[in-house]
Amino acid sequence: MVWSKRGEGVEGKEIERAQAYFSAVTDIRTMKPALTVVTLGVGDLERSLAFYRDGLRWPTSSKEEDGIAFFQLDNGVVLALYPRDSLAKDAAAAPREGGFPGFTLAHNAGSEEEVDAIFAELKALGASVVKEPERAFWGGYSGYFADPDGFLWEVVYNPTWRLDGDGSVVLG
Repeated sequence: MVWSKRGEGVEGKEIERAQAYFSAVTDIRTMKPALTVVTLGVGDLERSLAFYRDGLRWPTSSKEEDGIAFFQLDNGVVLALYPRDSLAKDAAAAPREGGFPGFTLAHNAGSEEEVDAIFAELKALGASVVKEPERAFWGGYSGYFADPDGFLWEVVYNPTWRLDGDGSVVLG
């Protein structure tokens, strides 16, 4: 099933008509395959700020505002910390407490040794290690930790991916 511009499901011949329509219209801009901001709905903004800013030593943006914090990551992506209830209200969604949130965040490292060094630093900070780094079934090496709000981060080395000078992942 494919979703139409109006959010309705379309199937079969309708898909062909929709594809023909959208390919014929030249002024429609498509969403580029880019992730620019990840916003985490956090339970305690000050606690999360202390973890990311003071513990991991990630610099906050000079445009930090009351009630939200921004981190410009090396690869151009912005990480935002925003109170969970405020984020849920902004997204018109019910806040979700506990359990697996259905996604993980990842930091790609250049080697297995770098993964281990990152975990050593995380342990020294008192971070919650969820899964110690180990060889993965797909040939890489990874482990997981949780930030103060339980968001899972994978620290991973993938030998089939290349990292650009700025840390961006280059696929295939």
